[in-house]
Amino acid sequence: MKAFSRLSISLFALLPWAACAQTQSDNPLSRAHSHNDYMQAAPFALAYQHQFGSVEADVHFRNDTLFVAHDARDISSDRTFDKLYLQQIVKKVAQNQGSIFKDKRRTMTLLVDLKTVSRPTLDALVKILAPHESLLAPKGTVKVVVSGNTPPADQFEQYPAYIFFDGRPGVNYTAGQATRLGMISQDFHRYSQWNGKGIPVENDRKALTDVIAQAHALGKPFRFWASPDNINAWKVLMNLGVDYINTDHVAELGTFLKSRKNAEYKSTRFYKPYQPTYKNNDALGKVKNIILLIGDGMGLAQIYSGLTANRGELNLGKFLNIGFSKTASSDNYITDSAAGATAFATGNKTRNRAIGVDSNLVAVSSIIRQVKATGRKAALISAGDITDATPAAFYAHRPERSMMDEIATDYLKEPVDVLIGGGYSHFAKTKTADTLKARGFQVSDNWNDLSQMKAPFVLLDDRHTVSMLNGRGDFLKDSFQKALQSLQSNRKGFFIMAEGAQVDYGGHANQLPYVVTEMLDFDQLVGEALRFADSNGETLVIVTADHETGGLTLLDGNLKSGYVDGQFSTGDHTGIMVPVFAYGPHSLDFRGVYENTDIYQKMKRVLE
Repeated sequence: MKAFSRLSISLFALLPWAACAQTQSDNPLSRAHSHNDYMQAAPFALAYQHQFGSVEADVHFRNDTLFVAHDARDISSDRTFDKLYLQQIVKKVAQNQGSIFKDKRRTMTLLVDLKTVSRPTLDALVKILAPHESLLAPKGTVKVVVSGNTPPADQFEQYPAYIFFDGRPGVNYTAGQATRLGMISQDFHRYSQWNGKGIPVENDRKALTDVIAQAHALGKPFRFWASPDNINAWKVLMNLGVDYINTDHVAELGTFLKSRKNAEYKSTRFYKPYQPTYKNNDALGKVKNIILLIGDGMGLAQIYSGLTANRGELNLGKFLNIGFSKTASSDNYITDSAAGATAFATGNKTRNRAIGVDSNLVAVSSIIRQVKATGRKAALISAGDITDATPAAFYAHRPERSMMDEIATDYLKEPVDVLIGGGYSHFAKTKTADTLKARGFQVSDNWNDLSQMKAPFVLLDDRHTVSMLNGRGDFLKDSFQKALQSLQSNRKGFFIMAEGAQVDYGGHANQLPYVVTEMLDFDQLVGEALRFADSNGETLVIVTADHETGGLTLLDGNLKSGYVDGQFSTGDHTGIMVPVFAYGPHSLDFRGVYENTDIYQKMKRVLE
């Protein structure tokens, strides 16, 4: 383990673990410590499988042999230190050509807790390790750290260089003695009785951070034993600056730490939300235009992750009229996007995977038909494939959402004035693009053509509907502004549906950075819609989701720095209600708790 830098942590705001002391690797699993590892179903093997940086074995010296057991009465002839640990380590080092892990930057700590008399037990350990000195630190990548019945510090130098020791806080080690310390450990309950829920009280936090800082001042990593052992506790300990997270739940901690890259996000760019005027917000007058914005997969946790990342502010946070939509499909407690979008596009509950049909798979008309009947223009926009479930529900009628070529042909029966998204291949393969051109539509698969196109037009560029992390840029905002430019001169008004499709993708992938960046992009689209609504006073803005994706919970965050830490419970949709935000005339209609089909009914009444 390389030297650790001195830690500085605010007592009032816990910092992300990345601010903690430096380790030999940027792999979070290097900080995982399998406490009483020998009590696991597969000693060493399970911790190694999860790439733990440290394992612990209690040893008893009896009859010239080191046995691994918690108590003397548990000693078994087949559970020796050599068999359970040393032989396995030698095998792994051989497999990895001289390194304990394939990543040769990483080391492993083997914490050996001496349960019997210090000198004979330690002498036996030295003897059994001696033939393998080349694979042990400081020469190799396995660091043996002796704990328990250790010798006095002034005797450390009597032992070979491959023996390091587990120090204790408050001991005045000389410089020479400190070089033999592999870590510093202490009982958690000496400083706090915290049970792992919430965070420790201020006095406890100070005591905990002070003792950790003492270890870091010596350049040593720190570990608590007997600390609370659950996800919240692991996160709090990481924030406090603990270097080795003590656990008896190897698989759970391994999974948690392995997900760190996909679980954390720290914003570097921030924006100021639009401040609405609220002039016509509660009015009951005429609605000329409807803007329906759908954050696919967007639940409350996704919204709050974006709010946290943008330092506590979102355009969605400016709405005053808010309701909740119940999302179940006709055949399932948990909807998919097809049934969810069909509900507010047609007012009908349908089966999962069905598009624009009722529960008997009979085609039903969408809101687009009514929009046209009133003389309004219409636009459909998606940051994903335009033949995918959500946008398709506004123009297609199919029993199965995967029929994307057939869905493209359905567009010929119910075209809109502006169609922007991805999925051009489905329009090209089915000759739908050619038919549209023959009917006078401008059709392109090149985003650069957007500014010159005139309605009616179709622009589907798969190269430009990538994620925000991969450089999509202002696709949604620019598409929305183009739709406004193309439609707002119509004296009867317009209907625009714009989908932030990839909030959902990030939830399915269980990648918080993906979710947050898509959420922030979608929210900036919301700001543009609010700004336009204020410009004329006859525009109703509705923002909702078809469902929540990922079962996202937020474990940690910092509203000042824009840091978010989230945990997903599923890679699929969940059944929880989703919010409905409304602004402008008749926005009061959207308060309350109701079925997702009611969104269609409310829009229909307004259009009439």
